[in-house]
Amino acid sequence: MNKLKKVLMLAGIALMCLSAHDLMAQVGGGGGGGGGGRRNFDPAQFRQQMLDGLKDSMEVTNDDEWNVLQAAIGKVMDANQEVQQSTPRAFGGRGGRNRNGGGGNGGGTNAPGNGGGGGRRGGFTPSPEVEALSSAIEANASADEIKGKLTAVRSALEAKQAKLVAAQADLQKLVSTKQEAILVLRGILK
Repeated sequence: MNKLKKVLMLAGIALMCLSAHDLMAQVGGGGGGGGGGRRNFDPAQFRQQMLDGLKDSMEVTNDDEWNVLQAAIGKVMDANQEVQQSTPRAFGGRGGRNRNGGGGNGGGTNAPGNGGGGGRRGGFTPSPEVEALSSAIEANASADEIKGKLTAVRSALEAKQAKLVAAQADLQKLVSTKQEAILVLRGILK
């Protein structure tokens, strides 16, 4: 049962990543080129727009109440991002890194605003544990070294998942049933 919960949680996170990627493409504009239309994408602006939409959906009119909820939602979003950065499959088959200088998300160059950036995909930088595992695989390291790096990735991911679950539990205590349902539909809560 515990494995099923982990698989379902990872599937939800993957779905949220795909949804966020689609939304980022819409927010960033439809421009062509290798950057996937993200030339003017501002992550802080995207996050604020998402939070403003949540405030409206959750029908929060009291600013003091919203400040408390926004802080708790932000902790969940941050913890979720940390989980995503520690999830190797989020970065493609070889850790998402393109050794030829291009970004991991299809950008041909690292020109400003192109969405490039070595080791980046979807605006996230892989965790050091994921980077180390990817480098060990690319360097054809020994089985023991790879096994050690793999254990480090799994340990880091488990710790970050626990932090996410705790942040979600804290947020859940602050919201009404309707607000909880909205947050579940938005992928913030499980």
